Amino acid sequence: MGKFLLPLIFAVAFGLPAKAQDQVLTVYTYESFTADWGPGPKVKQKFEETCSCTVNFVAVADGVALLSRLKLEGQSSQADVVLGLDTNLAGEAKATGLFEPHGLDTGAISVPGGYRDDVFIPYDYGHFAVLYDTETMKTPPASLKDLVEGDASRKIVIQDPRTSTPGLGLLLWVKAVYGEDAGEAWSKLRQRVLTVTPGWSEAYGLFTKGEVPMVLSYTTSPAYHMVAEDNARYQAAAFAEGHYIQIEVAGLVTMSRQKELAKEFLRFMMSPAFQDIIPTTNWMMPAGETAEPLPPAFDRLVKPAKTFLMDPAEVAANRQAWIDEWLTAMSER
Repeated sequence: MGKFLLPLIFAVAFGLPAKAQDQVLTVYTYESFTADWGPGPKVKQKFEETCSCTVNFVAVADGVALLSRLKLEGQSSQADVVLGLDTNLAGEAKATGLFEPHGLDTGAISVPGGYRDDVFIPYDYGHFAVLYDTETMKTPPASLKDLVEGDASRKIVIQDPRTSTPGLGLLLWVKAVYGEDAGEAWSKLRQRVLTVTPGWSEAYGLFTKGEVPMVLSYTTSPAYHMVAEDNARYQAAAFAEGHYIQIEVAGLVTMSRQKELAKEFLRFMMSPAFQDIIPTTNWMMPAGETAEPLPPAFDRLVKPAKTFLMDPAEVAANRQAWIDEWLTAMSER
């Protein structure tokens, strides 16, 4: 019997508590968060320095896939914290009964529109935008109407709202601006859509490879190219009607076996130690206070004159009907 097993056996036999360093916090999130270039590695390192625990990230493709996985696992889910849903999915996520109120002071968090919730805590945000290649497109659309009714030969690549949070964001953006006429707007926009991808990375890859002059992304996306590549080639078009916002959130899972540790992580998420990591790894705006100033490139980003954000309950009640409307318009011949 190995000597390293003796302390564990002794603890079990005499009912002693497990050491703090034996605790594992399982955080469900999305793949770009855990990528080598994403926030995940730095977040893991910083939190583990304070918690005497191990952070175990479990990643799926996107926030939509994240919700789908949770629904599939149900009460058997091993997650302690889910990080990577957004407010557009929050109502549906609450309805699963898989999350519980966090009971934490969220006064340090501030996002456009003032979103606050007793279950989900924002950790970053970004406005959706149409990015364009300044080397191939000198005059980008100046409004959503320009995009919908503009030159059909100048193509855009978008994401599927069934599998992608940006795709869902565009769906809600069009609905917020066009209302009952959204189906007609999609029928017109379809003429400009080169392809619909399952997620953001596939769409953005086509854009940066020069396959298409426009892509659905974020107002913050140009900051990556300006900071990391010293390149201002890709810019966001400012839309006269305003821009729909994505607010990314995290929540405490009801079945968690590490609830105090999970709450400790959520507190950490609201602190400058976490928030400082977000701007130049997730390329979104921090939802809380930072200790470090944002890079100067962030001052050059589009600042929407108006922010669109639907109530999560309204999205939950109508998401499938609006997706069906989108599918009908996009499949027209």
